[in-house]
Amino acid sequence: MDKSMYKPNLHVYEDGPSVARAFAEHLMRKLDERKDAPLYWALSGGSTPKLLFRLLAEEYRDRIDWSRLHFFWGDDRMVPYDDPESNYGEAKKLLFDHVPVVEEQIHPVPTDLEAEEAARAYGETIASLLPQNSDGMPIFDINMLGMGGDGHTASIFPDSMDLLTDERICAVARHPESGQLRVTLTGPVINASDEVIFLITGASKAQRVGQIVNREHSATEFPAAHINPPSGQLHWYLDEAAAAEVSY
Repeated sequence: MDKSMYKPNLHVYEDGPSVARAFAEHLMRKLDERKDAPLYWALSGGSTPKLLFRLLAEEYRDRIDWSRLHFFWGDDRMVPYDDPESNYGEAKKLLFDHVPVVEEQIHPVPTDLEAEEAARAYGETIASLLPQNSDGMPIFDINMLGMGGDGHTASIFPDSMDLLTDERICAVARHPESGQLRVTLTGPVINASDEVIFLITGASKAQRVGQIVNREHSATEFPAAHINPPSGQLHWYLDEAAAAEVSY
């Protein structure tokens, strides 16, 4: 792995709630910087985002100009919105039902369609709403990501590394163990984001975080190691447990 090409900005906090609060404060700063412009935010699923959504709903409801936010998803499972595994459903339950946002600001994956059709339709939705770079890729202002213990991010798994270079906006992914179908943003879209922020917590992620952030040779096996936006705005928000094997 070319060490000169991978330089994430590390932010280490005490625990998961501290990571969530740091992201919430960053979101407020980002909105302030953009003045009155809309902010396009790709959400992720997982335990740390759930902490974040609860925090935003409880403590930031009256501190954020919610009308300027547009919400998308980096990936979602092909399940109904009321299924507990739906990333959109969890965000709705924990956040959207408690803050002043309207339907036109929320853009979930259309999981009521067949998977390939859903991926095409979601790509068209994203392309119609977001600004594009010189390569025709949509630009998210913030792309929030997690990382699995196997090093996957969004729904790009180690056995589907081709999705890291797929030129479509969205593609269908299959979970390597369960076979569950998902729709995911592709690598070029994630890397086209103005800012990419990983939220990773817990000791179970420490080894993989260390391999990737320390730029060990084996890191190339993990999709998360290939997220490196040309903007240079790659941030890893970690708790102390997840950062335990990082060499500073």
